[in-house]
Amino acid sequence: MPISALTALTFILLAAAICAVWLPTVRIDQHSGQYSGQYMAPPWLMLFIAAGGCGLAAGVLNAWSAAALAVFCCIAYLASRARQASLPCILLTSAAALVALALALHRLPGFNNPLLISDLTLSSGAVPFSQYANFDKGAAGLLLLAFLCRRADSAAAWRALLKKTWLAALASAIAVLGTAIWVGYVKADFKLSQITALFLAVNLFFTVVAEEAFFRGLLQDRLTAALARFRYGPLTALVCGALLFGAAHAAGGAVYVMLATIAGLGYGYAYYATQRVEAPIIVHIVVNAVHFIGFTYPFLR
Repeated sequence: MPISALTALTFILLAAAICAVWLPTVRIDQHSGQYSGQYMAPPWLMLFIAAGGCGLAAGVLNAWSAAALAVFCCIAYLASRARQASLPCILLTSAAALVALALALHRLPGFNNPLLISDLTLSSGAVPFSQYANFDKGAAGLLLLAFLCRRADSAAAWRALLKKTWLAALASAIAVLGTAIWVGYVKADFKLSQITALFLAVNLFFTVVAEEAFFRGLLQDRLTAALARFRYGPLTALVCGALLFGAAHAAGGAVYVMLATIAGLGYGYAYYATQRVEAPIIVHIVVNAVHFIGFTYPFLR
């Protein structure tokens, strides 16, 4: 569905802010009279503030939702600065996780997320689907990614990550979609429609990043640290994260929960193998893209 240019700019800036998380901090020198100082300005934060300003002007946000995002930003920042395993760190990280979950589930008021695709039947025999551009979920993913997730911080780290990610992506796509075909949930249906690029971009920035930042970058990572003294602690954390990821999709029914759990195992393994949040993000969007382009979307009636 058509949206205003200001609304479109709001989400373009939010997506740019997510990309800018990997950019180095900008140093700003200020000289004013007798005062001189130096500020460190993360590019992602400047873009996020611009996105919020556009969102307020476009009606995507209001004063309450903007205040909620500001509070969440402070909580996540304080959690990132607290000493690891200390009580303040545990409490602040738990608070950040709860606010992020509320944002991702659209439980906080003041967000007017635009509808982009309405009741579209894309595949023969498929149920119709809709897609929203979710500022609340996208912002949750951005702030978790910026403050509380382990990220690749060098070209060497990216190369090592990508070497371990492609096989996880291939195996996850085969496991998830192979099972979906076996149970009659989808069938082969190759298509490249005019909405493919839009759908995948919106899915990546405003769904996938948030889900992987929460379930792998935050949840699995903290569970792994808590269970590190046990022999199979990291694998237990992986499985727990996958089960919770499956449970989060309970609204889609039992088959959807099963498929999401299988996908969660693949995404969790990508994080387990690399210890970087980019890996499960890549695997997740690859699975979603293969599903959208090559098979019934979202599923057969």
